[in-house]
Amino acid sequence: MSDSSIPIPADEVGQDSAVRRKRGVPEGLWVRCPGCQATVFRKEAERRMNICPECEFHWYVPAQQRIQQVFDEGTFEEWDENLLTADPLEFFDRRPYLDRIKDDRQLTGLKEAAITGAGRIRARQVAFGITDSRFIMGSMGSVVGEKLSRAAERAAAEKLPLVIISGSGGGARMHEGILSLMQMAKVSAALARFRQSGGLYISVMTNPTMGGVAASFASLGDLIFAEPRALIGFAGPRTIKATIRAELPKGFQTSEFLLEHGYIDRIVKRPDLKSEIAKAVDYCGK
Repeated sequence: MSDSSIPIPADEVGQDSAVRRKRGVPEGLWVRCPGCQATVFRKEAERRMNICPECEFHWYVPAQQRIQQVFDEGTFEEWDENLLTADPLEFFDRRPYLDRIKDDRQLTGLKEAAITGAGRIRARQVAFGITDSRFIMGSMGSVVGEKLSRAAERAAAEKLPLVIISGSGGGARMHEGILSLMQMAKVSAALARFRQSGGLYISVMTNPTMGGVAASFASLGDLIFAEPRALIGFAGPRTIKATIRAELPKGFQTSEFLLEHGYIDRIVKRPDLKSEIAKAVDYCGK
């Protein structure tokens, strides 16, 4: 009798199948593009700075990673990193506000939704701020407003260009009430003083830049750049459509639509951002 005719016990067949199942595709090796829904090899997307190789949709990038992408290696120095959020209203909805803060700190590795500091971009020294949509949707609480205001004031004092990258899907943080809402005016006033001092402010909008962030500091740049196909606006398109009960224009609130209507100055792909900021600083003599 040949070996091929020898029956294999059922329990061994089960064990062999279990082994084969364990050798499947490792979890997280492939990801789905939020833009075109294509299944993409994760390492290829990461190599391309989290840009889809199929449709070039720019995916979310954490604030810490954006800093690495934009600044010359080892030059970034963080400012005001120990400013921490309080809970003046002792706010509680489904759970306490401070519990949300604690959870998002663990999730993101950030202390707040904004990081500020200074460093070199293609050897040009600049002041810098960035918001991260993972931290309570990048909404503006008292600490976010204070950090951005201080960054503008320090940029004026040190005569540095100011760059703020906005990635915030939320506006004023309701958990802090009017103390949060006033941050829109406070940051805008700090930027006005910065402009009066002769400073250059470059605003970079990413997906999403919405709410009070879009209605304040993100829209006040001397130069406004945006990533391709970024969602930019105050209320979202679904909210607007439900309110006015009318069809919105094609591509409404995308960076391409806003460039066509004069709201932004240029669409810049992520790999080109570092060079474009350096060129703008040189061109403006800052």
